[in-house]
Amino acid sequence: MVSRVQLPPEIQLAQRLAGNEQVTRDRAVRKLRKYIVARTQHAAGGFSHDELLKVWKGLFYCMWMQDKPLLQEELGRTISQLVHAFQTTEAQHLFLQTFWQTMNREWTGIDRLRLDKFYMLMRMVLNESFKTVKVRGWEDRQIEQLLELLTTEILHPSSQAPHGVKSHFIEIFLEELTKVGAEELTAEQNLKFVDPFCRVAARTKDSLVLHSITRGVFETIVEQAPFAIEDLMRELDAQSEEEEEGASDGDESSEGSEDTRDLPSQKRSEKLPAGSIRRAEPDVGQEQWEDDRDGPVLQFDYGALANRLFEMASRQSTPSHNRKRLYKVIRKLQDLAGGVFPEDELPEKACRSLLEGRRKKKNKKRLPKARLQHKKGKGDQEDVSADPSSGVQRAQPRGRSRGGAGKRKRTPRRPSGARAEVADVQEPEKKKKRILGSKK
Repeated sequence: MVSRVQLPPEIQLAQRLAGNEQVTRDRAVRKLRKYIVARTQHAAGGFSHDELLKVWKGLFYCMWMQDKPLLQEELGRTISQLVHAFQTTEAQHLFLQTFWQTMNREWTGIDRLRLDKFYMLMRMVLNESFKTVKVRGWEDRQIEQLLELLTTEILHPSSQAPHGVKSHFIEIFLEELTKVGAEELTAEQNLKFVDPFCRVAARTKDSLVLHSITRGVFETIVEQAPFAIEDLMRELDAQSEEEEEGASDGDESSEGSEDTRDLPSQKRSEKLPAGSIRRAEPDVGQEQWEDDRDGPVLQFDYGALANRLFEMASRQSTPSHNRKRLYKVIRKLQDLAGGVFPEDELPEKACRSLLEGRRKKKNKKRLPKARLQHKKGKGDQEDVSADPSSGVQRAQPRGRSRGGAGKRKRTPRRPSGARAEVADVQEPEKKKKRILGSKK
């Protein structure tokens, strides 16, 4: 008898993860988590690169086989949280690296009906990647290692990432970073997270990547500037409220015998100091503005970001097209650093008047051309009905203009029942011929 060869545990788990039955797949995911925890407890018991590639292939087809949106979301959350089962930072980064390599390899084989769940899986894995850095207190070394991994596997020109993976990663990067670290990250740390996009945008020769970075990162930062300033003002207001409440508590303890009937009005005045952004009854526009976002946004030093972009864009190796595109972003960031918002550059009335003026000029320029085309289309049938304001009759010779004037004099002599077409102008000449024939 031939002895049966036992497969490695990674291959066995990968086969069960890609099984047809959902019960088998769910059980394999739970076993995989326990296996990762047990194997990575010791320093020498980590996974190799090839082993994790096999694991991720099984997880990929586990997601492939999953139906129903709610179950897909639950499975995606379970798979993305496997990164926390690894005990060391190196093992976590290897797990993330093999995930992006698997997505780059399998992306072209995903049909359009399954794209959404893999978009969701990429979003969840990126979110958990930021959480691994958050757990370690947003250390500079941890941030640099994660950004180097993501740049090498996705953003770098030599990476094997398809355009779909790159564009979706760029689109969700700031969104997921905002969800995880908007309340803790400083402007200096946020600049480190954006720095890889500055370098790639300055040297890439792919216009699609340049457009995605410009629109998905830099212009998003510009659009979120009002929200960022509003959050900053709210923090300042909260600090001032705490100081005023502490001062009012001291006054109340010293003056306990005073009348407390006006206490509600005093609390209102303390909660809403003069010059505060928050109001007791906000405007409708302000309510809509606050409803447009779910929470706080990332804070940026716009002047420092503009300087960093200018440093990268002004190099000789930067393509001219990239330089022009980045200089436009730099001007907007410099305006924000100076306190000028893009919406304040032109008031609404001035913008409307400019648009109306341009439309009038365009209509005036297009009107003679339209009339000329109308005249050419009708041909010789309506030579008499030409518009004198168009200036066409001035270009005709004198003899023809006199003849045309004579014909215009004959037209009122027609009977009232005759048609008003130009072809009927020849009727008087036919009558003359008939009269001459009768005389002969």
